[in-house]
Amino acid sequence: MFENLTDRLERSFKLLKGEGKITEINIAETLKDIRRALLDADVNYNIAKKFTDDVKEKALGQNVLTSVKPGQMIVKIVKDELIALMGGESSGINLSSQVTVILMAGLQGSGKTTFAGKLANMLKKKKGRHPLLVAGDVYRPAAIEQLKVLGEQIGVSVYTEEGNMDPVKIAKSAIKEAKNKGNDVVIIDTAGRLAIDEQMMKEISSIRNAVNPDEILFVVDSMTGQDAVNTAKEFNDVLNFDGVVLTKLDGDTRGGAALSIRAIVEKPIKFVGTGEKLDALDIFYPERMADRILGMGDIVTLVEKAQEQFDEDEARKLQKKLAKNTFNFNDFLKQINQIKKMGNLKDVVSLIPGMGKMMKNIDLDDDAFKHIEAIISSMTPDERENPALINGSRRKRIAGGSGTNVQEVNRLLKQFTETRKMMKMVSSGKNIPQIMGNMRQPGGRF
Repeated sequence: MFENLTDRLERSFKLLKGEGKITEINIAETLKDIRRALLDADVNYNIAKKFTDDVKEKALGQNVLTSVKPGQMIVKIVKDELIALMGGESSGINLSSQVTVILMAGLQGSGKTTFAGKLANMLKKKKGRHPLLVAGDVYRPAAIEQLKVLGEQIGVSVYTEEGNMDPVKIAKSAIKEAKNKGNDVVIIDTAGRLAIDEQMMKEISSIRNAVNPDEILFVVDSMTGQDAVNTAKEFNDVLNFDGVVLTKLDGDTRGGAALSIRAIVEKPIKFVGTGEKLDALDIFYPERMADRILGMGDIVTLVEKAQEQFDEDEARKLQKKLAKNTFNFNDFLKQINQIKKMGNLKDVVSLIPGMGKMMKNIDLDDDAFKHIEAIISSMTPDERENPALINGSRRKRIAGGSGTNVQEVNRLLKQFTETRKMMKMVSSGKNIPQIMGNMRQPGGRF
């Protein structure tokens, strides 16, 4: 996500390196390069031009402190302008105290049905709500079946009326059903087309008029670039929706939709989909996204993802084990599983400042831990509990059982020993300078 834009912007900022102060002459090439970077990222031309004009105006009007270099000042100004361009602050979903009705809109293939499941999952887990999913796409049996599967996976009821081809009646009946069954959120999935047509617009308008939703969310595939922005405008002209959902931001997207859509339709981006898993849904925070675009990482989101997998009882047990130096491979495996639950591994690592660029050309996927898991799975229960038992002959057996070799087993055992030492030092709160020194040494590991 945004990798090319991040690289281009970094190169643009370097054009000011070594300059004593910002002038209209030395900033011209930087701004020209920034504008090109935005256009290459599929940002609307008028928006890209206004963006760089605003940056120029603020840069030339700044009294640059002697402690701040021109390049640093431009980064700060660009970040502030990116935040403003994307809406300034996050915009939550409107949840009423009774039954909240949320209507989905968008083209076929935009990810409406998957997003409906993700949103229901988020509202259930994080808000304690009791959602009801409604299968309003009466033209595609596969969409109805997909919604049923999603509902079963997350433990959420799905309302369908087999054979009924009137989505307006289905939506109205679903709301009555929700009130009778105690559901406090109704999420209505609707039909889409491969392109905008009059019949689709009339149908979605009829549903809106019949159910008077608390929230209308326009779902769009971010990989379609400027087409996403144009589609959003046409839908907004008809529906006057409340917010935008960008799906597939984890894909090979240039990011132009995220940067342009807010300025064009003047509606906030509320959610972004970042993967196929049902928990791969994030609230959209303009400031955090600006940090990611500028290669600064996103520590707040990383901490939030970690906290979602955090178990206080397990943490206390782990603390005691670390203090007694009894941390073993069973504990190691638990930590790996918690990391995997946080989402796509490369995306998680990219949230750490500076790591996104370092990991750019490294093939880091969800299978990155498979060799480690295979090796640990080939150990006996006693070996996992007490790694000191693993001698030469045991290492050969473990390598054979895991489909690896003795060198890989030795490497894991060495890494495990170093990890255990470091975790013990961190848990005791002592020797932090020594830890930092180890991390700076060649071959030092986390």
